[in-house]
Amino acid sequence: MPQLEKSLTGAPAEEFNFQRILYSKKSYTATITINRPEVLNCFDLLTLKEMAQAIQDSSCDDAVAVVIFTGSGEKAFCTGADLKEQEEHILNKPNQYYKWMYAFIEMHDRLRNIGKPTIARLNGMTVGGGNELNMACDLAVAADHVVIRQVGASRGSVAAGGATQWMPLIIGDRRAREMLMLCEPIDAYTALEWGLVNQVVPFSMLDSAVEELAVKLYNKLPECTRYTKQQLNFWRDLSWAMTIGHARDWLTLHAGSMETAEGLRSFRRKSEIDYAALHCKQAGSATAFAGHVDEKACTDCGAKMASNFTFCGECGKRFSA
Repeated sequence: MPQLEKSLTGAPAEEFNFQRILYSKKSYTATITINRPEVLNCFDLLTLKEMAQAIQDSSCDDAVAVVIFTGSGEKAFCTGADLKEQEEHILNKPNQYYKWMYAFIEMHDRLRNIGKPTIARLNGMTVGGGNELNMACDLAVAADHVVIRQVGASRGSVAAGGATQWMPLIIGDRRAREMLMLCEPIDAYTALEWGLVNQVVPFSMLDSAVEELAVKLYNKLPECTRYTKQQLNFWRDLSWAMTIGHARDWLTLHAGSMETAEGLRSFRRKSEIDYAALHCKQAGSATAFAGHVDEKACTDCGAKMASNFTFCGECGKRFSA
């Protein structure tokens, strides 16, 4: 099949050599599965690019009527950005975040404009950007063990990749503030009551419930469905367009900040952030060291400094290699 024709009509799923996702087409459905269960299906830059490519192909394939998004395994649907990648490649070069965010925005823009109904198959933890992916889909079915959570304010970021824009529209302002500011998990049945998902079923029934929903969507007029979706997207598109560029710039400037470093470090160490110390630093009663990297104490004077310092910044003691 010529490349132009593939671009306009889609290609067989087997032709894509994806490394981070599984992509399949069956009958009238296409399924995009984040296949990183070892890291709770978080997405790195390559995952975002592969998802965008699969979405584009699903949109062009006229044989595909419904697109399903899910994660591998039973533990996690998606837990958002790969924080290990963020720490290794962005923390010390914050401008890299601007490039990373481009791929994130492109994936979401393609998803909202796919022109076909989408279903989030929530098979496990749905956290951060994973919940933004959930909200970007038209409908969602959750297994009954699923928990949903936003964690930006506790991990050195702001959930401005869809959560701050769409969550007030879906669950209301007060509940959105509760989820975004307290960063506490909610269970599947609370998510159902609040409107974050459409159905909750036992995990053993998840596939059949998603299939049943897909059948109902298939048995509708595709052109009318497409325009219904376009109309329904108005408020999401408006809030997204008014804020996402600003968010991209602010998050880039913030990517190298002390709060981001503390959040990533606590994640790596699986420890709690010392919030009292952070408030003291903000109030001006802290030591001179801002905390972007691991600290060590001088054995002579006890002053704290970055672990890669050769000399003590207080007493001048030289550290042994």
